[in-house]
Amino acid sequence: MKNSIKQILEDRFNREIVLERPRSKEFGHFATPVAFSMAKELRKSPMVIAEDLAKELDGVPQFAKVEPVKGYINLHLSEEFLNSHADEALLSEDNFGRGDKNERVLLEFVSANPTGPLHIGHARGAIYGDTLLRLGRHLGYKIDAEYYINDAGRQIDLLGLSLYYAGSVHIVGRYMAEPEEYYRGDYIIDLAKEAHSELSDDIFSEKDREDNISKLSSWGKEMMMEEIKSNLFKVGIEFDLFVSEKSLYTKWNDSLKELKKLGGIFEQDDKLWLKSTEHGDEKDRVVVRENGVPTYLAGDIIYHHNKFERDYDKYINIWGADHHGYIKRVESAIEFLGYSSQRLEVLLTQMVSLLKNGQPYKMSKRAGNFILMRDVVEEVGSDAIRFTFASKRPDISLEFDLSDLTKEDSSNPIYYINYAHARIHSLLSKSSFSQSEIMQSRIADIDLEQKELLFNALRLPEVIEEAFNHRETQKLTEYLHSLASSYHSFYNNTPVVGVENEKSLLKLSLVVANSIKTALKIMGIEAKNRM
Repeated sequence: MKNSIKQILEDRFNREIVLERPRSKEFGHFATPVAFSMAKELRKSPMVIAEDLAKELDGVPQFAKVEPVKGYINLHLSEEFLNSHADEALLSEDNFGRGDKNERVLLEFVSANPTGPLHIGHARGAIYGDTLLRLGRHLGYKIDAEYYINDAGRQIDLLGLSLYYAGSVHIVGRYMAEPEEYYRGDYIIDLAKEAHSELSDDIFSEKDREDNISKLSSWGKEMMMEEIKSNLFKVGIEFDLFVSEKSLYTKWNDSLKELKKLGGIFEQDDKLWLKSTEHGDEKDRVVVRENGVPTYLAGDIIYHHNKFERDYDKYINIWGADHHGYIKRVESAIEFLGYSSQRLEVLLTQMVSLLKNGQPYKMSKRAGNFILMRDVVEEVGSDAIRFTFASKRPDISLEFDLSDLTKEDSSNPIYYINYAHARIHSLLSKSSFSQSEIMQSRIADIDLEQKELLFNALRLPEVIEEAFNHRETQKLTEYLHSLASSYHSFYNNTPVVGVENEKSLLKLSLVVANSIKTALKIMGIEAKNRM
């Protein structure tokens, strides 16, 4: 709708137009400051220009009224224009606002080490990433969702050692010195029991110890990946692609050779360094240690080399805030490999703090020292978690009380929004008119508040676009809460069934319901017809 108005004005005035929302609905649906940008060119005051331009728009059918106000032009949309968009929305159903962007995007998110279950911090990145994915796909972007499996290096070796230690002590009953570092938690003991049952009776024997630990590492990684996929599936998250870090290491020599050839590597103190300071990093970074073993950065370099070889238009990574320091070094490697780091966008997610009835939520005994994603989902459900995690900017810390998400009142936003949707379906069930009759009617004789409600319901496409373009999923949750609030006010103040303009008000309600349903679906939530 906004784009339609923008196009009408740009065609009329032959220049780019900025549209704003006036501070008050009495001033119209949109306003443009175009007269200010024309003042120098025309050598007139913006107020005079605004008056002239407003006269040019007189009679344009999309506008009920055009007002010049202190250099601005305020635009009031016509009922006819709003009706045409209402019809389009209802015919589109949950495809309302769908676009056709001709751009391929690779979106990588979660990518948690497969050494333990997903915790609540992983859940935030997972839900934020999946919501962005759904927003982008609704707009028509060709987006692939990718999970990078960190299955090379020390953490996977530690997983094997942790399983071997747990099995030796808790299953075989053999004394073993406690390792200096290993993964703790009941999940390790449970996994060791599975390994004993599934692999062999002597998987924890001291004979062939190193070989057994290696087998446990590989087996444990696969089991943890299945656990991770299961946790994600419970909140409606699935990936198109899984890329193994271990499998990519076969290409490390090729990537290193390319970096050397392009001048990105130097040797010092028996180490190989990336010249990352040449591209804005605070210091150069080691990529190969003195013992010849590649660093963690080497894995990032191989992976991003692999990504850019696949030639997407855009690459988006969602990382935890603790990875902030890696951005410049990865961008530097990309530049040295001959690609533009401008095609890479890294989004960071901050930590999550959970309360329950005002008290800190207890750590999971199964996980050892963190809160499990699946425990929280089982307690409050997928919808509540998805909505809550999408409702804040990802780069600020998030704290919420789980007990609020089980309440059946306005303090629980997902309940409040669903209740508005259910109220509309309750009205439809009470009406003697069929949905077909309602849809064929015209929205007419509505007051200013009702017209504003219709306008806001029709704003969904621009909200979707803004949320994706700014990478701010909370724009969608804020929109839904505002729309639901407006509808509850309308419902409480306006008789609908049995009044003279019943069909008109029910059609208005249908448009609201369609926008709520569509927006929730994009968020991975199914709107409820009954509460």
